[in-house]
This record gives sequence, C-alpha cells and structure tokens, in this order.
Amino acid sequence: MSGSATKVAGAARNSTALKLLARLGYAVNGLLHVLIGAIAISVAVGGGGAEADQSGALSELASNPVGIALLWVITVGLFALGLWQIVSGFLVRDSDAKKRWGKRLSEFGKAVVYVAVGVTALTFALGGSKSSASSSKSASDQLLAKPGGVFVLLVVGLAIVSIGVFFVVRGVTKKFEKDLTPPSGSLGRVVVLLGVVGYIAKGIILAVVGILFVAAAFTLDTSKASGMDGALKSLASLPFGVTILIAVGVGLIAYGLYLGARARYGRLD
Repeated sequence: MSGSATKVAGAARNSTALKLLARLGYAVNGLLHVLIGAIAISVAVGGGGAEADQSGALSELASNPVGIALLWVITVGLFALGLWQIVSGFLVRDSDAKKRWGKRLSEFGKAVVYVAVGVTALTFALGGSKSSASSSKSASDQLLAKPGGVFVLLVVGLAIVSIGVFFVVRGVTKKFEKDLTPPSGSLGRVVVLLGVVGYIAKGIILAVVGILFVAAAFTLDTSKASGMDGALKSLASLPFGVTILIAVGVGLIAYGLYLGARARYGRLD
C-alpha cells in the first residue's frame, strides 16, 4: 500500500465519528440477526412466510413508519462499518506478505458484505424491495450460463462452507474475545456465552448455505442456491427439523445480542 493511502487510512481510523458510526454498524447488524432468528423460529412453528434472511428482516421493518426511519439508521451504520473494514484492511501489518494480504482481503471481504446489506437496506428505505434468495438464484443462473460457471459456483460454495467452519471454530475456541474489552463479572461471562452460541449458530448456517451452493453446482439446479433463507428452511425438512431450526434461530438471536455487546465493548484500535 502507498504511504499516502496508509496515512489517510490511519487518520480515518483515529476519527471519533467513524468509530461511533462503526459501533452503530455492529448494533444494527445485531438487530438484523435478532430479526432473522425470530423469523426462523416463526417459520419453525408454522407462522409467517417472510424470508429468513437480511431482506426478510428489512422487509419486516419496512412495513411500518418507525421501521422506515430505522432502515435509514441501518443503512448509515452498515455503510460506516464497511468503510471501517476497508480502513482496517489498509492498516493491516504483518512481515509475511501472504498473511498480510490474506488479512487485508478478509477485511475487504467483510466490507463488501456490509455494504451489500446496506444497499439492500437503502432499497427498502427508498420504498423498493429486494429478495436475497431471488438475487442469489439469479446470480447462480448467470454463472451456470457461462463457460466454467459450474466450477466457479462450486468454488463459491466451498468458500462459504470454509467461512462457516471458521465461524464455528472461532466460537468454540472463543477467539472472538480478542475483539472485545468485556465487562467484568457475570455480564462479561454472558457476553462471551452469547458469542460462543452465536458464532457456532452463524457458522452452521453459513456451512449449510455453502453446501446448497455445492449441490446446485453438481445438480445444475440453482433453486438450491437460495442463500440463508433456503439454508434455514432446508433445516426444517430434516428429522427433528423444527427443533433444529428453533435452536439455530435462538443461536442467531444470541449472535445478534453479541453484536450489540460488541457495539459497546468492541475494540476499535
């Protein structure tokens, strides 16, 4: 990275305003996960037909005036969090070039995800609508229509599975604790417990999403590549699926609450 880019990134990261907005981003991302978890539980018990993903959660918010105002807050928070990840990527330090660029790409990848959800939130805030499941299927259709598309879809699926495994390992080993300066006592223990449960649940869902993409690549059936909504609803068809889906829904709510705690206690240095 050039010295000027690093200098600008350093100045941005020291900005109190950007830090506050990044914390807002964690908070609103947490809210979305709580809503997704609630939708998943609703689906498990046979209620509602909302998509159990970010677009479903945003659609629920868009159904009332207070929710519309909150959508604007979510948009700002997620864009700010995306900017924070980009800044963090520029400031990654490691003597090993491969590790350094690996960490940078990880930060930039998170930024893409946050900005993408932010764009979806903006779409709903402006009165439009968007289906993450339909978008995922459409993108898969376009991939399969191109030479080598099956291979690309397979790689995407395996990459998502690996991210899911990463989340599970991060939860089991509690490595996420390095991102926090948790309070002492019982509140700190609750925050850590929420992180463990939340990371494992989110990892399981991501792994299922990846597996469905892999299945779509092998079967040439892009209806399987329907993102988080398809992954959650596919769990309901398994033996004891209702129980599993409720458990995962509770886990996603735990992850959302953890992100809320990270908004307060997260290390932004």
